[in-house]
Amino acid sequence: MAIGETSISESAGRDFIRDIIAADLDSKRSSKVVTRFPPEPNGYLHIGHAKSICLNFGVAEEFGGRCHLRFDDTNPTKEEQEYIDAIKADVRWLGFDWGEHLYHASDHFEQLYTWGQHLIRAGKAYVDDQTQEDMRATRGTLTEPGRNSPYRDRKVEENLDLFARMRAGEFPNGARVLRAKIDMASGNINLRDPALYRILHASHPRTGTAWSIYPSYDFAHGQSDAIEGITHSICTLEFEDHRPLYDWFLDNLPVPSRPRQYEFARLNLSYALLSKRVLTELVKGGHVEGWDDPRMPTLAGLRRRGVPPEAIRDFIKRIGVAKANSVVDIGMLEFSIREVLNATAQRRMAVLRPLKVTIENYSQGEGEELEAVNHPEDTAAGTRRIRFGREIYIERDDFMETPEKKFFRLAPGREVRLRYAYFITCRETIKNAAGEVVELRCSYDPATRGGNAPDGRKVKGTIHWVSAADAVPAHVRLYNPLFTRPDPSASEFAKDINPQSCELLTDCRIEPSMATWEHPVQFERQGYFCRDRSSAPGGLVFNRTLGLRDTYAKITAIPATGGKTG
Repeated sequence: MAIGETSISESAGRDFIRDIIAADLDSKRSSKVVTRFPPEPNGYLHIGHAKSICLNFGVAEEFGGRCHLRFDDTNPTKEEQEYIDAIKADVRWLGFDWGEHLYHASDHFEQLYTWGQHLIRAGKAYVDDQTQEDMRATRGTLTEPGRNSPYRDRKVEENLDLFARMRAGEFPNGARVLRAKIDMASGNINLRDPALYRILHASHPRTGTAWSIYPSYDFAHGQSDAIEGITHSICTLEFEDHRPLYDWFLDNLPVPSRPRQYEFARLNLSYALLSKRVLTELVKGGHVEGWDDPRMPTLAGLRRRGVPPEAIRDFIKRIGVAKANSVVDIGMLEFSIREVLNATAQRRMAVLRPLKVTIENYSQGEGEELEAVNHPEDTAAGTRRIRFGREIYIERDDFMETPEKKFFRLAPGREVRLRYAYFITCRETIKNAAGEVVELRCSYDPATRGGNAPDGRKVKGTIHWVSAADAVPAHVRLYNPLFTRPDPSASEFAKDINPQSCELLTDCRIEPSMATWEHPVQFERQGYFCRDRSSAPGGLVFNRTLGLRDTYAKITAIPATGGKTG
């Protein structure tokens, strides 16, 4: 999806979902707007979920309605309290609040069971004793109809008795299922007598061992919508073929309200996989450190990486809401992140690969304070004082012993500007036994304090630095894409994992104020960074959120660090 295409939706300020809601309100088909965000608590939310969160909470707010948070907790074998807590935290972090409208599908288990009995009494559901393999074999294909189960015409009384005994836990897992009696010859496979309940002897995070049967997602979802008074059930495009089943249940049950389902295209992002199965395998397989690993596209991972929530909301707004699936260039996400961080992140200096510089004509044991701006475009951010002395560190890449033609930084005999400080000239290089440069001996011009020469002479290079006397040591993680391809394989994702997705630098030096810093920051000429949760006194860790330039502009290799101070 091109940037130009998505900006049309943004400039219009409308999309087909909002048009539907507006039309429903104008025609009095709906008197209010009630939406819901219905995650399954079987993993952490990813940025694809952010699109649904922003849409459901967003339209509810825009039209004066409300949005519910409902956990569709119908599969206790995969659900954990950790996921429930993480989902709540993620929704709040994005800037949304469900207020008193927090629900669980498990809140409705008793009512759903009663409605299962209702369908049996109406001759529209039956207990099937076939194995899963038999049901799969008789389901048919896209071109061939299915075949009726031999148990399809059981008497109502027998079905009610078996269903009650299923609930009582008399049968082992998989022995029986409750199925809707719809049409085994339907062209829509979802209507070929779908399962409503299966036997599952498993403890549920909320109901414990009270139930031995659990409703299917299809059966629980629409009826939960109806119980809660949802007016617009907005879901992703893969549920379009499920809509006739969603409607069939509502038409054949005495539900208290009549929600309507609408589908939109899910978010697909280049250089990422947004399959919960794949994300789970990445975590369990040890390919990443956890669900909040900063390389993960989870909201927890993005938060730990330093991505501001307003940047994600801006990104979602820019890509718009469409009816057709497409892949969004991850560069669009980076654009939104940079737009926010460039405006909000204060500037500091950090040397990630330090090279010692001794300024020989600066008095030993003395030092001074210089003034540095906190944000070049925000005067309200003020200034700070930074220490300068005889010994400093500069970036190793800012020195070249034999400079290339377009290299304008420090080299033997060359003069450059130290940001906020002085002009210095390299006089001598000190090397170790391996012939590597380990120190530079330089001189400075005291008349250039503040970085300007009174005689008007110019230098082409300006480099950053930190004072050796009071700079704080830190570890810095430089993150690159988790996958080497823009379209990694979901089935064989391991072969596409980037072995250089995280580079750990252990000998960095940063300004001393960073020891207690808790906000996003731009390390000048390096990129945007945030302090990692693993930081402790004496053990600072910073994660690079992203570089200063579009790392995806030229996808020919693993992106490198670079950029200008913004």
